[in-house]
Amino acid sequence: MRMTEVEFSEARPVEGYGPGFFRIGGEVYEGAVRVLPSGVAPWGGTDDTADLLAAAGEIDVLFVGTGAEIAPVPAAFRTALEAAGVGVEAMASPAACRTYNVLLSEGRRVGLALLPV
Repeated sequence: MRMTEVEFSEARPVEGYGPGFFRIGGEVYEGAVRVLPSGVAPWGGTDDTADLLAAAGEIDVLFVGTGAEIAPVPAAFRTALEAAGVGVEAMASPAACRTYNVLLSEGRRVGLALLPV
């Protein structure tokens, strides 16, 4: 089978994860993180919406990794982002990483907010 390397331009794909950490764009981040066109930074969880809302003009959907298992996000979190024009998709963090990478490789306008596994 022929494999083709995917170019991510300036975007930062998730390259790996494990208990309490994520490897994103060649760097290891511990704890919860958010990945937006502006870069990767610590994320304070669903009460921390400022950077996510500020990115509303740059992303169409935010994948929210809820940890090892899928869990619903608080209604206020979802409502605030959707009111700003950002779709919210909650899933387990491993699935959120994979989905984010696929859409990122397609050139889609996506963001990622992750709680550790």
